[in-house]
Amino acid sequence: MSNQATLEFICQHRYDDIRQLALQGRKYPEVDMTYALEQIAGRQKAQTKLPTWAALDGILYPAHISMEQCSSETTAKYKAKIAGSGKLFVDLTAGFGVDAAFISRNFNHAITVERQSYLCEISSANYKLLSYDNVQVVCGDGVEYLHSIKSADLIFIDPARRDEHGSRTYGIVDCTPNILPLLDELLEKAERVMVKLSPMLDWRKAVEDIRKVSEVHIVSVDNECKELLLIISKDVSPLKLFCANNDSVFECIVDCSTFVSPVCQCESPVFLYEPNASIMKGGCFGAVSARFNIPQIDKNSHLFISDKEVPDFPGRHFTIDRITSMNKRDLKLALCGIEKANITVRNFPMSVSELRKRLKLGDGGDTYIFATTVADGSHRLFVCRKKS
Repeated sequence: MSNQATLEFICQHRYDDIRQLALQGRKYPEVDMTYALEQIAGRQKAQTKLPTWAALDGILYPAHISMEQCSSETTAKYKAKIAGSGKLFVDLTAGFGVDAAFISRNFNHAITVERQSYLCEISSANYKLLSYDNVQVVCGDGVEYLHSIKSADLIFIDPARRDEHGSRTYGIVDCTPNILPLLDELLEKAERVMVKLSPMLDWRKAVEDIRKVSEVHIVSVDNECKELLLIISKDVSPLKLFCANNDSVFECIVDCSTFVSPVCQCESPVFLYEPNASIMKGGCFGAVSARFNIPQIDKNSHLFISDKEVPDFPGRHFTIDRITSMNKRDLKLALCGIEKANITVRNFPMSVSELRKRLKLGDGGDTYIFATTVADGSHRLFVCRKKS
């Protein structure tokens, strides 16, 4: 897709600073600098986002915004794990083609549909390099292509979450395409449909709007929510919720008890547990309590404490050194010798910055302070150390 001088420049400078290279453009008149910088920047981004691809020479990368919007290798692998298998997989909104690449391994044949021709050229070249001979790239509109499909085992759709001005959108009806009018046709033509939505959405409202949802997957990487995935199928009962963070997946059946958690009764808790981001988003605190037999500090704290260690808890684990009220004398005793700490507030009348100022503590260090409201309505600070 470019001349030899440009390809050599990309290879020689693939680890260099993009901004510095851009200033040197006049030194290399034979180099297509725009293309070269795009490829170098893409590969550098891929080193963390798509390490398997970044390790291969010859992979082509799209413009910055497409690299930002594409799935990471971790989230693409998760989709492949829940995608099932079969004869035909169709991706109606392929983009750079990362999700389709990983999901296609489970199917005899895969079709990816993308409106932008240059993304189709890039993905076609990459699939060839990666030996994905079962993938067919179609340049066209995904909704129009849907009308032409007779049947598929899985259809994947990731509506664009930007409007015509480039601003971010989150609501289902504000994305392109709006999948709500397409639901009947999607289910008529596919055994299962996987929809990728913004993690900002309330998954309960999404389930209510879309209907016929059999699985909800909240996917986090390194404790940061990245994706909300819905599996739509004709068989929707019972609804299952999956809260994933890296290799950890917490699964539960969604019912009323999923969201009701007992509050703490233990008098001398030793351990404190903070759920990972996916469980916080899922709100399945009652299911977590039941699974691990530990209560929350309070129903609105979303922090769990116990007098016993729970090694498999899906989140961060801490040892409680002391618990203090907000009384000035108690604080002085509890924080003696502590000059800095990592502070978290949950259901507490002060912000982190306000509390930090009140406690006169710097940021960081080995001490973790969780400020919250306990069952009797009083405010407490849990001074902890993180377990390795």
